[in-house]
Amino acid sequence: MVNCCDLVSEKNEPVPLKSISVELQVRDHVASVSSCLQYVNEEERPLEAVFVFPLPADAAVCHFSARIGEQEIVAEVQDKQSARDQYDDAVSSGQQAFLLEESEESSDVFKLSVGCLSPGQKASITIVYIIELSVQADDALRFCLPAVLNPRYTPAVSAAGVPEVSSASVIPYTLSLSVEVRSSDRISKLESSCPLDPLEFLDAQHTHATVNLTAGHRFDKDVELFLYYENSHQPSAVVEAGASAAPSGSLMGDPALMISLYPEFPADVMSSLASRGEFIFVVDRSGSMDCKMHHGNDAQMRIESARDTLLLLLKSLPMGCYFNIYGFGSHFESFFPQSVVYSEDTMEEALKRVKSMSADMGGTEILQPLKHIYSQPCYPDHPRQLFIFTDGEVWNTKEVLDLVKRHVYSHRCFSFGIGEGASTALITGMAREGSGHAQFITGTDRMQPKVMQSLRFALQPAVDNISVDWTVPEGVKVDMLSSSINTLFQGQRALIYAQIKGQSSGKKEGAVTVKYKLKDQPVTNQLQFTLQPTEDTGLTIHRLAARSVIRSLELEERAEGADAENVRKRIVELSVQAGVSSAHTAFIGINKDHNQTVKGPLLQRRVPVAPLGFPSLFSGMVVQRARPMALQMDFDSTMHYSMASSNSMIESDDESDQTEAEPLKDPVLQLVSLQKATGCWELNASLAAVFGKTEDEVTNQKTAQVDGSVWATVLALIWLYAFKSDQQVEWQFVAMKAASWVRSQKPDSLSQCVCDGNALLGCQVTEDMLGI
Repeated sequence: MVNCCDLVSEKNEPVPLKSISVELQVRDHVASVSSCLQYVNEEERPLEAVFVFPLPADAAVCHFSARIGEQEIVAEVQDKQSARDQYDDAVSSGQQAFLLEESEESSDVFKLSVGCLSPGQKASITIVYIIELSVQADDALRFCLPAVLNPRYTPAVSAAGVPEVSSASVIPYTLSLSVEVRSSDRISKLESSCPLDPLEFLDAQHTHATVNLTAGHRFDKDVELFLYYENSHQPSAVVEAGASAAPSGSLMGDPALMISLYPEFPADVMSSLASRGEFIFVVDRSGSMDCKMHHGNDAQMRIESARDTLLLLLKSLPMGCYFNIYGFGSHFESFFPQSVVYSEDTMEEALKRVKSMSADMGGTEILQPLKHIYSQPCYPDHPRQLFIFTDGEVWNTKEVLDLVKRHVYSHRCFSFGIGEGASTALITGMAREGSGHAQFITGTDRMQPKVMQSLRFALQPAVDNISVDWTVPEGVKVDMLSSSINTLFQGQRALIYAQIKGQSSGKKEGAVTVKYKLKDQPVTNQLQFTLQPTEDTGLTIHRLAARSVIRSLELEERAEGADAENVRKRIVELSVQAGVSSAHTAFIGINKDHNQTVKGPLLQRRVPVAPLGFPSLFSGMVVQRARPMALQMDFDSTMHYSMASSNSMIESDDESDQTEAEPLKDPVLQLVSLQKATGCWELNASLAAVFGKTEDEVTNQKTAQVDGSVWATVLALIWLYAFKSDQQVEWQFVAMKAASWVRSQKPDSLSQCVCDGNALLGCQVTEDMLGI
């Protein structure tokens, strides 16, 4: 198979994607993304091309058009089966047609069929989608233009109708990207993982700005943008006028309202951590986890980074909690038959198993281990916290999300997407349905700080008892469109959508009061909003509101006992009315003005997936629609994983065939690996080596009346605070356990001990800084 992201000719010669142009328009916390892709048929015969490409999981496609020569074809949203039938009829009769549809299995994958391109003919495809921008740990809003669609592992028993895929090497494209930002808040800065031209402000208040990606960018990795506002935690309410052509009383005809809620957690709440819980870590051990984290020379393997992260997690857990670790691939296994009490013995046993973990479990089937976990009874007074690590290559995303949602009241789910191309539908969906938090580890990101941040979320109090009350003049009514929000963690933001119905002859303003509790303390925010919004706003908020309703209906449709046919009808009606994509609709465009029908055999191209520019393209398969011709198929055999008892749980103590992990290279991880479950360190040669000392040098400096473990633990704390403060988010819980243990020992001469430790290590750290 040719390692190429473009169309492949019958002779395995590339038919290139000519250019990618993207326009990003940001309004407060949401964005509209317009992508224009130029293709050409360099075959000697008419061509049908099939492209499969990634979009963010919560995106909604709202426009799809194609320009061939001077003729522009604007697609319409229709029932999916009807659209497919029209497309097939058009292509079979030689007409030019275009079909864009959401994947049956996952909402972050779309398929584009381009039919009847004559030899030498060019096609310009424009796709517009809208999206909520995610919030990062430093309060930035993140936009990502994915360069990769990872293969989705499909068990043989479920392979019908799912395209075959295979990975290929990175093929960069040149990309143009322009960004425009409008906000009710002052724009602080805009950063990117790729080179940008200088940010240009278009008003004195710094609420309107533009920036472009520096010319010549090679699209060999995700393009990430990070937008910072000055008052990011300030709640906001934005009202958008309805479409003048839409009937009054409809979602698209009435004004729509978007509330942003991003609570700020005070320092005393941030430092308040729970000491109870059941922590279950679920780690992807499929073959794809044996890939590098990024393309740099010093990149770790994904599974290696996961092992290091599990070491930090295991050392950071509070004494007396419960825990277990699962590995999954084509089958799954757990370290213990059920969660066990965290102690020195169980921690050491788990660490021994972690060291031998490999990416050796075949394909990726996460559904069965989740079913097994949910079948286990919860421990009273120990809230279940699920941490899931995967590179996102699963095929049955919607089924997984339904399962997580059914168990939302018995656990929280924290998910981590590893590497570029991890499914945003899976990662963000599991966190959303499990009232948890999602993190993505891409590029040169380290996994450990992001995971430890989520552990802090799991241990911290959360915002709950959230209520929304409206104050509007007589004749006006507000209908909530968003699902109710149960919980918000530190670092999470909620966007709430509503429809404003009716009219008032008097007051032109309304108010919304948002109340919630944080650590049993009530918080109230009241926001004013206009009832007469400005016209011509692009309908971004309306369409995101419609998308929110559609996603809720799709979950309702898949629920047991649902009136599926009636719910499906409501989904199609709203999707067509709002002009946004759904699981049951598709965009269909037919060039009915094309006077000359295409004659001759029509080649179909399914394009190989590679980490590519905007559309990832599917596997090299040449077929003929009009009349028979020879088939040549060359599938990458590495993608066909063996099936091994996919619903079984394997527990084995035989580790004779496991390869021993390499010694830890990171000094922080070396130090952490030596800590006991109680939080202390023992005085020995291994600990001294971390400090760059001999055991005698460390022992001889110890005050006689100070216990060896107290001395060792104080030294470890001094070393962390003095030399590794930049990694504090990774070792924060390790240090808290250590300080708590030192305090519990009530040692004499502690001040002298800290003074001697500073002298030995050549630094100046105070007792207050150490927390002892």
